[in-house]
Amino acid sequence: MRMNLKVPFAEKDEAKKLGARWDATRKIWYVADAVDPTPFAKWSPTAHDAAAPAATPGPGGKTQQATGKVRVGSAYVERARICDCLPWEVCEKCAATSLKNDL
Repeated sequence: MRMNLKVPFAEKDEAKKLGARWDATRKIWYVADAVDPTPFAKWSPTAHDAAAPAATPGPGGKTQQATGKVRVGSAYVERARICDCLPWEVCEKCAATSLKNDL
């Protein structure tokens, strides 16, 4: 049985020396049946890696995926306001949630 591996680019040569192969179609490293999987344990994907992003309830009871992506259009979810300052100005109350970077 084939075992897929999660090999970082910096460690690809090490995995290749141990016998891992690159699947160009799927763009993933793997180990075939004949190879002992023990040396590849550090690159073995965990159950957490394959899990879907956690869903969080949004306004109106709708479920929103926590992917860290900006949502626009029908997928947009408005965030609750902390204070009455303008969106491009940052006050002490909303500084923790601000997207502005201190340069």
